[in-house]
Amino acid sequence: QVQLVESGGGLVQPGGSLRLSCAASGFPFSSYSMTWVRRAPGKGPEWVSTISAGGDTIYSADVVRGRFTTSRDNAKNTLYLQMNTLKPEDTALYYCARGIRVQVMREQRWGQGTQVTVSS
Repeated sequence: QVQLVESGGGLVQPGGSLRLSCAASGFPFSSYSMTWVRRAPGKGPEWVSTISAGGDTIYSADVVRGRFTTSRDNAKNTLYLQMNTLKPEDTALYYCARGIRVQVMREQRWGQGTQVTVSS
C-alpha cells in the first residue's frame, strides 16, 4: 500500500539549512499533489507546503515562505523540502503526505516523520 518515508532531519543551529526527503511508493506518485506538515512539541499539526503533481505549482505557509523550497523528482518518486535560514520555531517533527492541504489535514494520518531541531 501507500508508503511514505521521511528522512534528512537532524540538529542544526539557527540560520542553518537542512534538506528533507520523502520517499514514496505504492501509488502513482506523479499523479498526486504532495504536502509537508509539521508538528512542534505540545502543538497541533501545522501545514507547511503543498506541491502539485507536476511540480509546477507550489503553495507555502506564510511562516516559511522565502526560506523553505518544496520540490519533487517524479522519476525518483521523491519529495523534497529544502529548509534555509532555520529558526528555533521551526523545530518540529516533519511529515510528508499524499494529497492537497484540505485532504491531508482532514485525514491527519502520516508516517513516522523526521525530527528537525534548531538550537544553539
